[in-house]
Amino acid sequence: MFFQTHLAGKEFEYNEKSSPPSDLAVEFCKDVQKRSQGGYIEFGHFVSSHSFLTGSEPIDFIQKFHYGDLVHCESTFEKMGRTAQVNIICGHCSNKVCKDEQGCVCSVSYDEMMCSVVVELAIRCAKSGPRVFKGFSVGFHPRSSEISFQTEQVHVSLYLSAMSSLSGLVGKPTFKVNPAKGLGVTLTGSGVNGAMPTTLSPTVLNVDWRCQIARSSPYEVKFVIPVEGYDPIEFTLTKECDYAQEYETNPMKGWAIFGIISCIFIVLSSLLCCGGFIYKTRVEHLYGLDALPGMSILSAFLDVVGRPRGYLPVDNHNENQASQVSWQHVPGTTQAAQRTNDRAYGSI
Repeated sequence: MFFQTHLAGKEFEYNEKSSPPSDLAVEFCKDVQKRSQGGYIEFGHFVSSHSFLTGSEPIDFIQKFHYGDLVHCESTFEKMGRTAQVNIICGHCSNKVCKDEQGCVCSVSYDEMMCSVVVELAIRCAKSGPRVFKGFSVGFHPRSSEISFQTEQVHVSLYLSAMSSLSGLVGKPTFKVNPAKGLGVTLTGSGVNGAMPTTLSPTVLNVDWRCQIARSSPYEVKFVIPVEGYDPIEFTLTKECDYAQEYETNPMKGWAIFGIISCIFIVLSSLLCCGGFIYKTRVEHLYGLDALPGMSILSAFLDVVGRPRGYLPVDNHNENQASQVSWQHVPGTTQAAQRTNDRAYGSI
């Protein structure tokens, strides 16, 4: 945790100006007691680490104590008896100077029934400023906090989430491999660029790691995620390498190259076509389809394809002459028919 271990059980006393005189004693992470000549009154015990919370300015941390004495407080919430809340301030009291270098109680306030007490405690922290980053989680699924995976996995996707009010403080992650050689690690995803992780929109940190050198003991990859104003978030992943692994080729790389070449070909073809059209219209004075580049070659090809193939047989020579003679006599026949029509109907 944030505090040094020797503070656990440390007793801070507060001399109350009351009649009869009494003292309030706070045992750090243990309990809160009111002591007087009439005896002790227990104001609760420190149950678990879940009772240690982060606070908001000017309070840095909050400790809650439950299940104190029930005398005259039997009707409290969930019959938890007397309770206490210790508001911890890193530094010094605003109303007095602490005689103890490790800290002191600044003020104490009770409710009307004397069933709960709020204590303001100032202590000397090991480091100034907040250090516990609340609400951050790392896991395989959004809004989860477990980190577990098979050792033979080549790809690992980690989801990062945090409270929306603090997500802007999260920086770009870094990593360090131990030992430095033998395991190739690359990071991709939205989490690499320092995107803001929230519970509704977590960021993804894709870890691609492959064994380059086989090793009996696992490789360790330590990740560090900086958080502005807080201690960095650190966690470690391990990977066993029984054999060397080859890098996979990207199947989409070939299609990408093909697409680039196709685009270049289409652009060059369009430029050549436009240049040829302009040349033929301005220099050769051709227009329409004749000005398109390649039309002369296409016309010659179609002419060759459509031309009759082979030669006429020799035996049909007389038939050809007869056909030619018959066609030559057609104009005469036409003139005779025209004269007959002129006689029948007259002519002008």
